[in-house]
Amino acid sequence: MTNTSAFNAPLELAADAVLVVIDVQQGFEDHEYWGERDNPGAEQRIGELIEVWQATGRPVVTVQHRSASGPLTPGTPGYELKPVAAAVTPDLHVTKTVNSAFYGTPDLDAWLRARGASQLVTVGIMTNVCNETTARMGGNLGYDVIFPIDAMHTFAMAGPDGELIPAAELSRATAAALHTMRFAKVVTTEAVLAAAARPVTVG
Repeated sequence: MTNTSAFNAPLELAADAVLVVIDVQQGFEDHEYWGERDNPGAEQRIGELIEVWQATGRPVVTVQHRSASGPLTPGTPGYELKPVAAAVTPDLHVTKTVNSAFYGTPDLDAWLRARGASQLVTVGIMTNVCNETTARMGGNLGYDVIFPIDAMHTFAMAGPDGELIPAAELSRATAAALHTMRFAKVVTTEAVLAAAARPVTVG
């Protein structure tokens, strides 16, 4: 397969591109539970994108994960959104109990199609779990998915052999899979912000 750099590719951002802010919840601050994370600047990058989306009038969707136990359990402080996401008045708020934001309430796909939206920018937590699953499903559903890899983070995870895989390595693997198999355009936040500053296109 041809290996081209998505970071250097021109990026066009639609006038109605939807920012999907996935699971930016307080419970992910429990590092004793989750372990080592990567990309400590993720929340700042998420905030920069939210600010531009609000300034340009583009729609924002927030997503919140409901776990049966653990740090993301409803009714606990960990379930609540972090300040960067809580400050948003979203156009749609989705709650879910699985990895994909497309399997939540209200139905994200139905809402997007009703608006005629075709381009998504996914950010949030975790890179290789809910973000990646949402991006893959979005690509399969025919959406143009943009994946600013520095506006998200994940945690180290043990493989089936018990070896701990660093968070940064998991993020790189996610970026490679999404890019090579064309599920999404893997880019930087800087590229998205630059595209947002240019004259917008429709659809």
